[in-house]
Amino acid sequence: MVERLSELDRDEALDGLTEWDWDESRDAISRRFVFADFNEAFGFMTRVALLAEKADHHPEWSNVWNRVDIVLTTHDAGGLSARDIDMAEAIDALVG
Repeated sequence: MVERLSELDRDEALDGLTEWDWDESRDAISRRFVFADFNEAFGFMTRVALLAEKADHHPEWSNVWNRVDIVLTTHDAGGLSARDIDMAEAIDALVG
């Protein structure tokens, strides 16, 4: 079973994820990525999908042309977990 992060652990983890926004109502983090065009956005989504499959942790996301919006939360834990933080860090590594 995946454990929800404590308030202290969450705050500490989010200090390192400056591009991500915390949604208190969902206990989730989100980030918008903007690319030059649809091809770049779709390529990014493909790379994220491969990471997600490997981690068995799948984001909520949407794509409109050059924009990709990602939300991370762990439904089984009822909110943010270490899995979400790990996924956000892996996603950030893709975009440098």
